[in-house]
Amino acid sequence: MKLIKQLLFVFAITLTLYACKNETNGTTETATDQETKSENKERTGQAFIKDDGSTTVLSIAMGSKDHTTLVAAVQAAQLENALVNAGPLMVFAPTNAAFAALPEGTVDNLLKPENKAALANILKYHVTPGNYSKDFLKKFKKLGQANNDYVKVEVVDGEPMIGGAKILGSVKAGNGIVHIIDKVLLPPTE
Repeated sequence: MKLIKQLLFVFAITLTLYACKNETNGTTETATDQETKSENKERTGQAFIKDDGSTTVLSIAMGSKDHTTLVAAVQAAQLENALVNAGPLMVFAPTNAAFAALPEGTVDNLLKPENKAALANILKYHVTPGNYSKDFLKKFKKLGQANNDYVKVEVVDGEPMIGGAKILGSVKAGNGIVHIIDKVLLPPTE
C-alpha cells in the first residue's frame, strides 16, 4: 500500500510540472515578436522567412548586380514566394542590359501597379518546372512555361537558344537552376 501511495505522489508531481511547463511555453509573446508580426503583415510567405543558408533561384537573382531590374520586376509583381518554393524551378534570368534593350519606357510602364498582371505573365514566361543543364536543354523543341505558354528551343552553332535568347551562364540553386540570358522573353500574343 505504501508503494502505491509513493507512485501516486510521483505521478502527481510529474503531472503538475508538465502542466506548468506547457502553460509557460504557449502564452508568452514579447514586444519584439509583436513588432515583427506587424511589420510582416503585408508581405508574408516563404520569401520573407529568415535565410537558412540554402540558395534559391530568388536569392541568386537578388545577389546579382546584373539582375536588379529583374528583381524589381519580381517584387512589383509580388512573385517572390513562387521563386523560393521547393521546385525544381528553371529560371531564365534576363540581365539588366536585356531589359534596357526593350523599347524605351517599356519597363517603367510594366512596373506600374495597374500592369501587375501583365508583368506577372511575362515573368512567369521565364520560369519552367525542372532543373535542366544548358546541354540537356538541347534535347527539347519547346518548354512549357509557368504562364501555360510554350517557349521555343533551338540549337544554333551547338548552343541552345531559348526563345531566341542565348544562355550566358548558369547557376545551380537549392530549388533549381538559374540560366542567365541576354534577352527578355515575351509571351506570344493572341
